[in-house]
Amino acid sequence: EVQLVESGGGLVQPGGSLRLSCAASGFTFSVHYMSWVRQAPGKGFEWVAGIEGGDGATTYASAVKGRFTISRDGAKNMLYLQLNNLKTEDTAMYWCARGYCRGAYCLESRGTQVTVSS
Repeated sequence: EVQLVESGGGLVQPGGSLRLSCAASGFTFSVHYMSWVRQAPGKGFEWVAGIEGGDGATTYASAVKGRFTISRDGAKNMLYLQLNNLKTEDTAMYWCARGYCRGAYCLESRGTQVTVSS
């Protein structure tokens, strides 16, 4: 059974940082492309970042490039998203997902809430 469990969300002030974690199990994590996806209140889903399973190459949405960093630990079956210089518009529910996920159809977990507010 595939399981993805996010953690690390919370309330942070603008300019602050958070580190999201995703514990993966039930599939061969090391070979899968993995994504982080988010949905802000009242808005659609937004793909945020992705990381290859093989060489670990990363790609980012333009809105987060230079501020967010995706990484993975194959030995621990963990996916991470480091969020720096957070902005109020980063407030959203964040999910980790297998593959290049851009919507609800590929979400298999509960997500973690990130709220950026002063």
